[in-house]
Amino acid sequence: MSMPRFLPRARRAASVRAALRRSPVVALLGPRQCGKTTLARRLAAAGRTAYFDLEDPIGLARLDQPATALGRLRGLVVIDEIQRRPDLFPVMRVLCDRPRLPARFLVLGSASPELTRQGSETLAGRVAFVEMGGFDLHEVGADKRERLWVRGGLPRSFLARSGAESLRWREDFIRTFLERDLRELGFSIPPPALRRLWSMIAHYHGQTWNSSEVSRSLGEAHTTVKRHLDALTGALVVRQLQPWFENLGKRQVKAPKVYVRDSGLLHALLGVPSLAALEGHPKLGASWEGFVLEQAIGAVGERNAFYWATQAGAELDLLAIVRGRRIGVEVKYADAPRLTKSMMVARTDLGLARLLVAYPGVERYALAEWAEVVPVTVLLRELTALAG
Repeated sequence: MSMPRFLPRARRAASVRAALRRSPVVALLGPRQCGKTTLARRLAAAGRTAYFDLEDPIGLARLDQPATALGRLRGLVVIDEIQRRPDLFPVMRVLCDRPRLPARFLVLGSASPELTRQGSETLAGRVAFVEMGGFDLHEVGADKRERLWVRGGLPRSFLARSGAESLRWREDFIRTFLERDLRELGFSIPPPALRRLWSMIAHYHGQTWNSSEVSRSLGEAHTTVKRHLDALTGALVVRQLQPWFENLGKRQVKAPKVYVRDSGLLHALLGVPSLAALEGHPKLGASWEGFVLEQAIGAVGERNAFYWATQAGAELDLLAIVRGRRIGVEVKYADAPRLTKSMMVARTDLGLARLLVAYPGVERYALAEWAEVVPVTVLLRELTALAG
């Protein structure tokens, strides 16, 4: 496959620059092949920069004496694949405490338990974390929405010359990720076991996680399945959307909902090669829901995103806490969504300031004074504006 054309990622670059102004160390985290290195090289080209690629033996050799090698540098220092050298974190802590701070550090890595722990503990108060995924609608534009949904946002998949080439790349990505990448991230889990679980998560996509049912289906202990699920979540390929619950006098659901974060990987795991095949697949609605929610969560931030459900059947796909206001998001794959009893219950019980119902159409219209049906591009624009 030829090298894909690079799309400018101005918003992501701006987020990293802002974090570098606030903190002496910025950790840019994301799944494999999401474009972290390309973005970092673009940032590095803008000024005085030293670049270390720890997948390159030469880059590793340059850091044999890390205190000496890093201590003499000025400007921006980029260290790619930092999870290969966690011993660099204590060195950076010392360098970050120098007067006048002659250098700032941008470290890149796929999420791993060691990387997150080292960054949080060793560099406490000195590090900012910026999470990065694949392309989103801000970057590709509304006219590429269906392509983004079907192929997902990983650059080589989205930019492939054909749908068949894109699918082959995603299938290769899944195999390599399970057989090599997770092991390098510190997860010692047999690839076949993870493949079975990831495929099951694809079929559970958009549903409340039932660990007992999944454990029985896989023939694995409950604790083993939970550990494997957390590994895929930590590697940023699975999302566990946590429930919001408070004392409402109602029995509320307290298990997470699970999603394959990249819609293209979901379709590869489900064996869905195209939009035509997706439109006839039973997971069509769930796929659309996960795609829209990833866009919305990217706008409001993961820490501000929950779902809500009661044992009686009322449910809200996304509750976003934005600047102290509660914004509800419902996702419907329908031509003309209507106001439902569940929406009204959610508004009353949660005290929603607004409810936005995202659908695949192009018109926006009001359902009530507090509820509106909007295209997904409008949803993304509204949430971005609210989050500031």
